[in-house]
Amino acid sequence: MYAELLKIAAGELGTKESPAGSNRTKYGQWYGWNGVPWCMIFVQWCFQQAGTPLPCRTASCSALLRWYQANQRERVVSQPRPGDIAIYRFGHTGIVEHAAGSSATAIEGNTSPGEAGSQSNGGGVFRRTRTLSAALAYIRPFDEGDDIMTGQEIYTALNDYLKNQSVPLWAEKEFQEAVDMGLTDGSEPLTLIPRYQAAILAKRAVKGK
Repeated sequence: MYAELLKIAAGELGTKESPAGSNRTKYGQWYGWNGVPWCMIFVQWCFQQAGTPLPCRTASCSALLRWYQANQRERVVSQPRPGDIAIYRFGHTGIVEHAAGSSATAIEGNTSPGEAGSQSNGGGVFRRTRTLSAALAYIRPFDEGDDIMTGQEIYTALNDYLKNQSVPLWAEKEFQEAVDMGLTDGSEPLTLIPRYQAAILAKRAVKGK
């Protein structure tokens, strides 16, 4: 689960605000609130892209921590693991990539590549190593043992199940007519189709093709 999350986060390394200093990013555009400090928005985006959206949708580091303290206190930990969310004392956040000894390396949005720039309102996505004491706490949204499926896993599992199902008796005649019309080849009649395919099928039926 966390391997996919970290792969997605690492793929964003080097992404910068456009224009520089504007706080405008694709993450803010996705969230619906652009041009504002976006470190937590970046974290939210990464979890969403991994198919494991966080249970509390917020752009605030402190608000996410308060939510977990109130609702899932067992998820607030002091010793980080890869995939945990670091909540830093200076109003910033990131996704832990590696932890060893007294420090942890995280992938962070809205920070600077080095100590010279702003740490909590920088201009891009960078990998940063900070001491454990720099964090108020770490949030572990999911344990590896949790029965959490990504959207793609759900889609695949459902289709695998539907492949073995038969057309209901009441629909057999009309379904065969659709096959005879060339609207479908008749295979896997209960598997899911996206809307664009359904729209094309409807168009062909109207045009008699």
